[in-house]
Amino acid sequence: MTQLRFDDRVAVVTGAGHGLGRAYALLLASRGAKVVVNDLGGPPDGSAGASLAPAEEVVREIEESGGQAVASGHDVSDEQSAREIVQLAVDRFGGLDIVINNAGTNPTVPFADTPRLLFEKVLAVHLLGAWSITQAAWPHLVAGGRGRVVNTCSAAMFQGHGLRATYSAAKGALYGLTRDLAVEGSDVGVKVNALCPGALTRMLNGSSAATRERLAPWKPEAVANAVAVLVHDSCPVNGETIEARGGEVRRVYVAHTPGIEVAAETLTPELVSERFDEIVAVGEKDVVEELVDMRQRP
Repeated sequence: MTQLRFDDRVAVVTGAGHGLGRAYALLLASRGAKVVVNDLGGPPDGSAGASLAPAEEVVREIEESGGQAVASGHDVSDEQSAREIVQLAVDRFGGLDIVINNAGTNPTVPFADTPRLLFEKVLAVHLLGAWSITQAAWPHLVAGGRGRVVNTCSAAMFQGHGLRATYSAAKGALYGLTRDLAVEGSDVGVKVNALCPGALTRMLNGSSAATRERLAPWKPEAVANAVAVLVHDSCPVNGETIEARGGEVRRVYVAHTPGIEVAAETLTPELVSERFDEIVAVGEKDVVEELVDMRQRP
């Protein structure tokens, strides 16, 4: 089997000072990519602090292994700062082929007690950060004719966890952004996919001991294998969401059930209520049609 290589490719990985982002940066660099290692250096909840040290440490690891990388302490939640990450890649390495929007914060607060300012801050990191970086990168991704973008989503966007409404909402918005950019990108050689990763990282520091023990086998390095496929020239999909955790890799998609179909003039609240089991039923003989099948796009 031919090894997937990234020689002559330039990648930006945000939130790459620890955990998942670090694993992505190290793997891509080990296979020839030049990497901008971006990390603000603060705690997982985004509460305070900034340090270039985590990004610099990852760069040191890459360079000691013979790779090329540069550290970035830019704040993705600030539009101009986010755009400067892209400019750093272009200035240092001459272009940009891959964007992995991994940076994120994960505050745990009951919905009723969540100030709007905190919600806006979470959106600024997860959604607006990905928006600003990808928008700044877009001309370079198009120019190369092989641009790749991976947005980090989460099972939280469709499962719900409680106490993390800000996080779940931001990830759901990223899913929508991914799908739409995939349509635009299909005409210019850019593929945009989403990833729902599962790994024991700093994000789960507040989890119970039992949860951490259960998730111990879920290593960031395992997730990085799926990411490498999504950002490679040979990536076989566009607009998809891939879940990777431990040794599990699967596709996630939105679908609708066959439901019911009646004459519009006969539809009443009572009819909907009476036939609700049919509306939501998914069975072995049902044909579940995807809302948009991005696999049919180039």
